[in-house]
Amino acid sequence: MTKTIRLTMAQALTRFLSRQMTMVDGKKVPVFAGVWAIFGHGNVAGLGEALYHVREELPTYRAHNEQAMAHAAIAFAKASFRQRMMAVTSSVGPGATNMVTAAALAHVNRLPLLLLPGDVFANRVPDPVLQQVESFGDGTVSANDCFRPVSRYFDRITRPEQIIPALARTMAVLTDPAECGPVTLALCQDVQAEAYDYPESFFEERVWTPRRQRPDRDELAAAVAALKSAKKPLVIAGGGVIYSQASNELASFVEAAGIPVCETQGGKSSLPDVHPLNMAAVGVTGTSAANRLAQEADVILAVGTRLQDFTTGSWALFQNAEKTFIGLNVQPFDATKHRALPIVADAREGLEELAAALKDYRAPIDWTGNAKGGKEEWQRAAAKVTGPTNASLPSDAQVIGAVQRAMGAQATVLHAAGGLPGEMHKLWQAGAPGSYHAEYGFSCMGYEIAGGLGAKMAKPNDEVVVMIGDGSYLMLNSEIATSVMLGHKINIVLLDNRGYGCINRLQMGTGGANFNNLLKDTKHEVLPDIDFAAHARSLGAISEKVASIAELESALARAKQNDRTTVVVIDTDPLISTEDGGFWWDVAVPEVSARSQVNDARRNYEAKQKLQRVGD
Repeated sequence: MTKTIRLTMAQALTRFLSRQMTMVDGKKVPVFAGVWAIFGHGNVAGLGEALYHVREELPTYRAHNEQAMAHAAIAFAKASFRQRMMAVTSSVGPGATNMVTAAALAHVNRLPLLLLPGDVFANRVPDPVLQQVESFGDGTVSANDCFRPVSRYFDRITRPEQIIPALARTMAVLTDPAECGPVTLALCQDVQAEAYDYPESFFEERVWTPRRQRPDRDELAAAVAALKSAKKPLVIAGGGVIYSQASNELASFVEAAGIPVCETQGGKSSLPDVHPLNMAAVGVTGTSAANRLAQEADVILAVGTRLQDFTTGSWALFQNAEKTFIGLNVQPFDATKHRALPIVADAREGLEELAAALKDYRAPIDWTGNAKGGKEEWQRAAAKVTGPTNASLPSDAQVIGAVQRAMGAQATVLHAAGGLPGEMHKLWQAGAPGSYHAEYGFSCMGYEIAGGLGAKMAKPNDEVVVMIGDGSYLMLNSEIATSVMLGHKINIVLLDNRGYGCINRLQMGTGGANFNNLLKDTKHEVLPDIDFAAHARSLGAISEKVASIAELESALARAKQNDRTTVVVIDTDPLISTEDGGFWWDVAVPEVSARSQVNDARRNYEAKQKLQRVGD
């Protein structure tokens, strides 16, 4: 006879989560490092009570904003190479919909995130409940249906026993390298409190390890044949190299074959910046060394990348008419993009088998030598723009140089939207795998501070440096207080250019007038003069404002010695960006305008469009 235990649905959920394990560096640890929770009427009585009883094995963390706590969970998973993750719960209504942006972020970036929003009553007796969204034509809809398009798996739990198959599917998605992404289980609030006789076997401990799929022999053979014929081969390293922890295999493969490597935003730090074959960033935010090779390459091995437009220069970068792409990826959707020869496999396994099959192949010496020469040329150009300066308003690049000198290549640096991703991608000199943490798949402003907290929770012994602009800081800064409360110290460098400098430059670049981006160009009665250092202090951080690059480096040296989150503010020039490197990006310019600048930009745009390769 099957042994059972009577629990509420919420109790069964939390007990199950606490029994899921994984192996990290040979040690068995919980898959779920904890649950972020902001309680409301839709989850406090059911799930809140259940979390209380497992608080020792499944810690609950309180935050200040639902989107931010989901960002922290996402950053934790990313910094953990997707081996571990966190769950996030909110009440029904605005608490839930606040997390939709984070769900989209995790979906785009293929990162595991378990979302547990409260939902309406399954029995519908008290309808409409507080915060219920009512559809005039569909009685089954709630606000949580917003999660459907941004979840890898979505389920609404309307009976307590439904949690059994739902959690089985949840774990399969969250731990699958190919399917990985957000899971949303909408928990009807009455069902959270309903009891059921669950089989004890449902709560048995289980150890989950990443699936390492090996290449199909025919796919491998086709890729090997293409590479053996290559005169100008190039590797693009994406985030899949990081998640597979395949940096050593990548290094061995390219060193044996003499193939240069370039890196996406997600793949940066796959190889250390000092590696002679690492040409660093590719694409719109790329280095001259990488982009010059990409334009000429005849065989491009794309490892663990989804080949988004910033990587490919909106598919105008790769200009060799005879080029062949090889897509090494766990997900067939990504492996077959743009008629690529697919190798559907784990990055580490795929690189190992490619290396064995190509042991007698070596790229032409002049191609490899040309690549190394281009890297040296780029390094000289980068040193010029990142060097010390006495300018009253330094550039982002000069701030990056100062942070690099003060914190070193081994620090974990984190950033997201705005102008910083472009400068960081090509200028930051990454050290260890995973030390470069960019959210540039969804380009989500407000990710940075909460993300820095999540990264610090995953890497408590690392110096975590958050680079953020004033616009993004104003969007979402509340988790400074959470970092102080939890004792997780992060270092925040706030670049104040008084508005949205990146988009202002894009506006100007497409012929537009300066309008509604920099604070001085917005409609206002009073031009704000925000004291960011004072604001950060009010949230519990140590903070100071510096007036020069030299002062910034000194402040960061002090920050390393501080015992809690530190914010250093510096004013920067909103109009300066690094001209070296980079490539065109397809941002549509109006065909008709009263502004001559827009018409000029349109003609340039149409000329660049001719470089795009559709379907090849």
